[in-house]
Amino acid sequence: MEKSLVKLDYLMIRTILVDDERLARQELTGLLKAHPDIEIIGEAGNSDEAIDLIETLRPDLLFLDIQMPEKTGFELLEELISAPIVLFCTAYDEYALKAFEANALDYILKPVHADRLRDALNKVRKQLTDKPNQLSESERLREHQQVFIKDGEKCWFVKVEDIRRIESIGNYARIFFEENKPMIHRTLNDLESKLPTDAFFRANRKEIINLRKVERIEPYFSGGLLVYLKSGERIEISRRQAIRFREIMAL
Repeated sequence: MEKSLVKLDYLMIRTILVDDERLARQELTGLLKAHPDIEIIGEAGNSDEAIDLIETLRPDLLFLDIQMPEKTGFELLEELISAPIVLFCTAYDEYALKAFEANALDYILKPVHADRLRDALNKVRKQLTDKPNQLSESERLREHQQVFIKDGEKCWFVKVEDIRRIESIGNYARIFFEENKPMIHRTLNDLESKLPTDAFFRANRKEIINLRKVERIEPYFSGGLLVYLKSGERIEISRRQAIRFREIMAL
């Protein structure tokens, strides 16, 4: 008798492991085999290798060690334009507070236990399930549209095209328009997903700029660029983003 085939559909969580100890990566890989929705798409033994992998493969989840040669896990995150969900996995418990300040979802101590790993992965699954889908281009804001901004007792109706830049401050964002710079409780990644891509550009990990407000551009350190806005403000475009910026601006 022919056996019936049952297909199990999982929300596959594309995952990268970053740890300078190969044995630690092997042990974690073994534990993750009990979770069929975790797809390990890459491994890295140092921060520079990890940054290239993350920006190329765009994982959903990052298992990240803290103490590594040359650059720590925290320094790695500072260089990313957009970070995936982060689970710190380390032998040191004194970094826990700093890990959560870096917006890590959880902090797992080595040696990793199966129950602790399961609990952390359940948090990941919940966050990915609750996360809103990326807006299509037609659903994004238009430059002529007005948005409502509230900071404390002050309120503004502002046209999107009048916003010259946005700066990240942790889980808040500062919006710059005219002489105003209110702060709102939204992340830079969230705002970036709603802004029109032909007008707004992620200059670096901390800032988005309005391309219509650019006055001039100069070469900067390590292959980066320095952008001068019409307001006189100077914004550094990171080396990694400078390549894309040149393509957009046809430089």
